[in-house]
Amino acid sequence: MKSLDIHKGKVLILDFGSQYTQLIARRVRELRVYCEIVPFFIPLEEIEHLHPSGLILSGGPASVYNPKAPSCPKELFALNIPVLGICYGMQLMAHLLGGKVVPSPMREYGRTQLIIADGQDLFQGLGVEALTVWMSHGDTVVELPDHFQTIAHTENCPTAAMRSVDGRLFGLQFHPEVVHTQNGTQIIKNFLFQVCHCSPLWNMQSFIEYSVKKIRSEMGKAQVLCALSGGVDSTVAAALLQRAIGSRSRCIFVDNGLLRAGEAQRVLETFKDNFTGELIFRDTAERFLEKLNGVIDPEEKRKVIGREFISVFEEEADRLGAIEYLVQGTLYPDVIESISYKGPSATIKSHHNVGGLPEAMELKLLEPLRELFKDEVRELGKELGLPARVLERHPFPGPGLAVRITGEITPERLDTLRQADAIFLEELHQSGLYDQVWQAFAILLPIKTVGVMGDERTYENVVALRAVTSLDGMTADWAKLPHTFLEKTSNRIINEIKGVNRVVYDISSKPPSTIEWE
Repeated sequence: MKSLDIHKGKVLILDFGSQYTQLIARRVRELRVYCEIVPFFIPLEEIEHLHPSGLILSGGPASVYNPKAPSCPKELFALNIPVLGICYGMQLMAHLLGGKVVPSPMREYGRTQLIIADGQDLFQGLGVEALTVWMSHGDTVVELPDHFQTIAHTENCPTAAMRSVDGRLFGLQFHPEVVHTQNGTQIIKNFLFQVCHCSPLWNMQSFIEYSVKKIRSEMGKAQVLCALSGGVDSTVAAALLQRAIGSRSRCIFVDNGLLRAGEAQRVLETFKDNFTGELIFRDTAERFLEKLNGVIDPEEKRKVIGREFISVFEEEADRLGAIEYLVQGTLYPDVIESISYKGPSATIKSHHNVGGLPEAMELKLLEPLRELFKDEVRELGKELGLPARVLERHPFPGPGLAVRITGEITPERLDTLRQADAIFLEELHQSGLYDQVWQAFAILLPIKTVGVMGDERTYENVVALRAVTSLDGMTADWAKLPHTFLEKTSNRIINEIKGVNRVVYDISSKPPSTIEWE
């Protein structure tokens, strides 16, 4: 298979701000078709240059008739490229091509019965005349553009799906990408293979071949410094880099004093067992803690840590000489939460390796995993030969325990949190629950509560425990851990850690909460 084959039949997803945009990308990739998310304002010339086999217009929170609503040129639909508009994307297609979109007299949210009028194209092979689909809209297409026809409806939506008579442009008012839509994946599959004639060539082996070629081409003979934290993302990035350029890549591990108990030793052992070449170790705990002294705001914490990491990397690059690139294991959810990267989605928090980076950097930045989700990275790591004990580790934030201590960061508070976190993870492993949750950790709160220990009154710290289930980190639900497990963990934390007299468990989902507290 040729390295660039993964781009044969690629699909572009134009992001209009939907909470489901990344989920559309996941569904397309699960069908082994390469896709990229691009901003809704991408120039037509760039679209033509990328030669996509199809375009998908995402949903979004706006109304197309609002003068400030995100839009695209009408000429997009004349590019002779198949287009699928989803929710807002369908309404925008209708609006720009001469149809009419108005506020719905009866809004639809949640599960709805879809009646199929035409079982061809998108609905081919479903073998049913009605589907349960997931709706989320307050506007409705009431007049179709010329040369369009309705192919499905619901009780409250006369045009729940439409297509152009030439079979090139399609619109769905519902969301086929969510699991609540019956046969949603098959509908997307029909668009990709029956309409766009894509090839199912996207997989991790082809991604490796493509990435290796791209890294070699972009870097030439340059020397590279790879930031290694010991987590899944940076470890996989380092393995991919080693595959691409071998000894021209040096890894650097920075102990910033914000790591979990025993983390530095684990990183060194993992590198020794799985990599060749040099690992540079820098102990900078005192330096980072000094910079964080008095910093309370979580955004400022992330930015301080991001700037200090880069400062350490650039110092090391200067010492080594001839280093041109810095490689980081940034993933797609990091990018989405940190900046409005592709479209009008809101900034949630700055990740230290994205939004926390200084504007002026001496090193060129390379992020080979930037478009991947966590489960895709784990699959990539497996293809690269990394062991399960590394790939199955829970995510750990780059800023470390700094964003798991709400409020002031001191050596004493770090020590308290390390002990609590270690007990929580140890109990998860011993009970066989660790692999059943996506991420679990302890948080030290900036409050104290009254307690009774022995016959004495205490006024000490509160530790919160957080455990969630998720597939990719974009959404998450709190883990329903057994009460007996929580009871044992709470007792151990209170009994074994001086200065803690209360433990609470976080039962918030994402959204509305984030997984991390800061």
